Amino acid sequence: MRTSESTAVYYNRSYTFDDGVKLELGERTLIMGILNATPDSFSDGGRYANVEAVVARARQMFEEGADILDIGGESTRPGYESVSVDEELSRVIPVITALRRELPQVPLSIDTYKAVTARQSLEAGAHIINDIWGLAFDPDMAAAAAEYGCPVIISHNRHSRDYDDLVPDMLADLRRSIGIAEAAGVAGSRIWLDPGIGFAKTYENNLEALGRLRELTALGYPVLLGTSRKGFIQKTLNSSSNDVIEGTAATVALGIAHGCQIMRVHDVRAMKRVALMADAICYRAAGAK
Repeated sequence: MRTSESTAVYYNRSYTFDDGVKLELGERTLIMGILNATPDSFSDGGRYANVEAVVARARQMFEEGADILDIGGESTRPGYESVSVDEELSRVIPVITALRRELPQVPLSIDTYKAVTARQSLEAGAHIINDIWGLAFDPDMAAAAAEYGCPVIISHNRHSRDYDDLVPDMLADLRRSIGIAEAAGVAGSRIWLDPGIGFAKTYENNLEALGRLRELTALGYPVLLGTSRKGFIQKTLNSSSNDVIEGTAATVALGIAHGCQIMRVHDVRAMKRVALMADAICYRAAGAK
């Protein structure tokens, strides 16, 4: 951990996976590229709905600076409808298999809240579980993460927007999810947190959560921030999801300044450049080399 009294905290984590892929946290911001193998994502639904298109998009993201690729087979846009495990697997497993062949050096994350999908994705070559329900939807998910010893991204989410006090309630929810992980045997060094921007939050909730990110990054775990093209940015800028790159950039820079270490984004090249500039200021201030 590197910190000083008036700066953000950045946590050091080093992972070497069974296939030799390595991932380092704590020296700079990592960029996670969003790969939607779905026909109905809110931002790019249908554009990458076959394996060849997804792999081509993945290669482009890697060349633009993505450190991790996050593969999803079910849209989680507002009002989404769940798909079956079989359908989800039919979308993601061919992509993971192809990416292990085409980009063997790149860590892969599986964006799912279903343990069966997570297990089969890890068997196929994925390295990280990204669960938007914070291990609380599928009672077997934490056990899967423990069994494979993989990093797991615990996102804040709930079934209603009924908060007594937004950020303390978020932290309490996340601590419960951390407890689920620990009870299953997930090592603390394998836990990452995500404030779940856009999930079970109003427009005002999202802005407040972003303004108070240091209360989350102070919990002692690396934090992933996923704001890319989301509705609260569209509303603020009065623009469509494909015309909010500046708004996304503002949230990425803010997140880095508050200690978030992984940015989940659609626009890799632009956000990589934002991160490089923010890192030059924020990581230097925190004493990172």
